[in-house]
Amino acid sequence: MGDQLTRLHNNIGATIGAAWLGALLVAAPQGAFAQDDAVPATDDASSEETVEERFVITATRTEKAIDEQAGNTARLNTSDIEFAHADHAAEILNRLPGVFIHRGNGQEHLTSIRSPVLTGGAGAGSFLYLENGVPLRAAGFANVNGLFEAHTEIAGAMEVVRGPGSSLYGSNAVHGLINVVTRSGQGTTGFGEIIGGSFGRYRLNGWASAETNDGEGSQKFLVGGTLLHEDGYRDDAGLDQVKLSARHQGDVRDWNIDTVIAFTQLNQETAGFVRGVNAYRDRDLSQTNPNPEAFRDATAFRISSRWERNLSPTMSLALTPFARVNEMEFLMHFLPPKPLEESGHHSVGLLSALYWDVNDVEIIVGADGEWTSGFMQETQDVASFGSFPQGVHYDYEIDATVLAAYVHGEWQMTDWLRFVAGARLEHTRYEYDNLTATDTVGRYQRVADRNDDFTSLTPRLGAVADINEAWSAYVNLARGARAPQTTDLYRLQANQTVGDIEEEELDSIEVGLRREAGGSYFEIAGFWMEKENFFFRDADGFNVSDGRTRHRGIEVELYLPVTPWFDVAASGTYAEHTYRFTNPVNSNSTESILSGDDVDTAPRTLGNLRLIFYPLETVQTEVELVHVGDYFTDASNAHDYPGHNVINLRASWEPLEQLEIFVALRNAADVRYAERADFAFGSERYFPGEPRAVEVGVRRRF
Repeated sequence: MGDQLTRLHNNIGATIGAAWLGALLVAAPQGAFAQDDAVPATDDASSEETVEERFVITATRTEKAIDEQAGNTARLNTSDIEFAHADHAAEILNRLPGVFIHRGNGQEHLTSIRSPVLTGGAGAGSFLYLENGVPLRAAGFANVNGLFEAHTEIAGAMEVVRGPGSSLYGSNAVHGLINVVTRSGQGTTGFGEIIGGSFGRYRLNGWASAETNDGEGSQKFLVGGTLLHEDGYRDDAGLDQVKLSARHQGDVRDWNIDTVIAFTQLNQETAGFVRGVNAYRDRDLSQTNPNPEAFRDATAFRISSRWERNLSPTMSLALTPFARVNEMEFLMHFLPPKPLEESGHHSVGLLSALYWDVNDVEIIVGADGEWTSGFMQETQDVASFGSFPQGVHYDYEIDATVLAAYVHGEWQMTDWLRFVAGARLEHTRYEYDNLTATDTVGRYQRVADRNDDFTSLTPRLGAVADINEAWSAYVNLARGARAPQTTDLYRLQANQTVGDIEEEELDSIEVGLRREAGGSYFEIAGFWMEKENFFFRDADGFNVSDGRTRHRGIEVELYLPVTPWFDVAASGTYAEHTYRFTNPVNSNSTESILSGDDVDTAPRTLGNLRLIFYPLETVQTEVELVHVGDYFTDASNAHDYPGHNVINLRASWEPLEQLEIFVALRNAADVRYAERADFAFGSERYFPGEPRAVEVGVRRRF
């Protein structure tokens, strides 16, 4: 009965939300779509910007209007980020259609963009995380928790491409990509803020900028930092994190230079799953931590510098050298002996682009290269038992080289029709060096030294048609591909086959319709995607290297200023993610796959509705409804999670011109829900969602 009531509650909430949104769309005053008074946007656009001001940089690595995109690119501006005061990037990114990021403990997360929530190598390798267009990590050394390394708290913008990335981006831009744009310096300005809240959560944010002009060119400087501490809702689940960023933008002779330096350090106690049917509903049980000894310590350092100059009135060149260092220690608490994993990699690389713009044709050609040296060691301190031997499980180093060439073209064929085409050829080579015995000990197979090569071609073709001044339609055909993650190739277990992995490929067809006018925005997009060579390790311990999945759905996004004091923002997704192959599993029937079944952890419905009120010129308030539909928690579709609806409240007040006080009440109705639900090893398990939590902060601008 409890499950039925919960399911009924969620269905009613979803139905009311959909009906309300539909009524608003039908009843929207025509005057709201009548004005066209666009002004170019910046990273730090205010809340007063009109929708026509929306530009993105991710699609072509240069600023371009969203309505010229043959495909979707969603953008969260500075005002969105600053008002949300998100404790985790998932809190604000999940406002976008097609995006569902599961928050784990602390800063951990798993990502879904037009996909199920993916784990392991698939979770790490299917999504590309960028900072100013440069990958946060090397492609074969990705991290499923990759967003904790980005400085999202004081970012200038965050952009999301759903579906395969353009021809300018390679491995890991399969299901989608997230680009975090560092804030720009704007004169002598900045802010400092302090935030405190429930569960011992405290955060200090701040940044400052300066600008000079010596007559030959301007120089902009910005430095910013975030200090985060939280005790955690659950036992032994606290964390401390430091993030630092610096940016310089200036002119040197004929070059325009944009340099970003970033550093992150995370020290986190990790809480594991709580187990038992509906364990997340038990307030006392949901606060426990079955793995109090677990931890994750990670550091990341990055530097990139974009050098751009005009070669002629119609041609420009951009070169972006970069370097990164990543290291992490992680106690693998989900395995009985709790081995310690130590991993890291350092990289150097160069992104290049030659832009040619003449008459009605724009062409970008370029080549990208990256060299990475990485390592991984796994050791067990406790005595051997079963198939878990004491001592070294794995110890290896890898040198990786990625070389790519691409072309991207756009042709304004008529005043109303624009064609887009491109292709990327990418080659990846791994040189693997085993530093321990080449044998199989217990469940661990240590592969002999070897080299592996992967080559992919990812084409793209699209078109944008302007129906009138407000409406436009687009179609986009694209392929995404990725080389395997190094852990999938070389961190093998006894039953797995060496070298039995091919490049994963995903073919996508997308059609969409947009309307932008008078400060309002509406977009609906439909997609159909087929993925081949989906690789994972099944419950019997064998490689599945030829898996196939299908992904199809409809996404809606809306922003509507109803009155001068009331705005509506909403997004909704209906999607089906299904297996297109059959894979019986002898040891665990709940993990047997039957073609046509839903992929586990793939809710069919997602929604976000925000009602934004401006009762006074100095006050902004927001009511947010977050909807997650039900989903299956095992591959055989025998167990499920009923979904949830959560309400968040936010408000800000500026009592003085440079002073802001803000408050957030998350999960205002105190709903008992799960951030992540799963069925494994014979029982339900969950990451419990936090109960009602309050947060208060003060920001001082200067």
